[in-house]
Amino acid sequence: MYLLTWLWFVLLVTVGVRPRRDFAGLEERRKRAGKLFAKGVAQADIANELGVSRQSVSRWYSDWRSSGTRGLRAAGRAGRLPKLDAKQLRQVVRELEKGARAHGYATDLWTLARVGEVIEATTGVSYHPGHVWRVLRQMGWSRQRPARRALEGDDEAIARWRAEEWPRVKKTPAGGGRGSASRTSRASASSPR
Repeated sequence: MYLLTWLWFVLLVTVGVRPRRDFAGLEERRKRAGKLFAKGVAQADIANELGVSRQSVSRWYSDWRSSGTRGLRAAGRAGRLPKLDAKQLRQVVRELEKGARAHGYATDLWTLARVGEVIEATTGVSYHPGHVWRVLRQMGWSRQRPARRALEGDDEAIARWRAEEWPRVKKTPAGGGRGSASRTSRASASSPR
């Protein structure tokens, strides 16, 4: 295992694999290419020196010729922009904190479908119920299951019953010693089948 880890490390160092999403490093590499373009270095030599494909250098050269060094700057964040901005998320939090009953539901239990409906009513942005949990997690909310308690429960009567009646009706093993099940299971576990 140690040898495999060492080989992996050597491969990474030798090949020069960069971490994903290192935008500053990628921009710096493009700027180095821009300086080499200005010196008149051939694109193939730049590709070899920077360890990138010739297609990338060709694309960078096109950007450099049309916009100069500005054309080689980072484009910004990668991936799709979020549907809800910070202000909209705060609005959704305020609405959810009012409770489900305030939004016309029969119980105060929030479900993903209900939260999705509130998000759409508040912001105009609709989410599939299966993706609402991502928005909830982004807002710092966690999934919680409600405690199952009877609304009619009388805590004092329950405590009294546990103290007085439960010891009387609770089953105990006969003889107070170890039951036969433990001897049987121990014997059957060691015997061949």
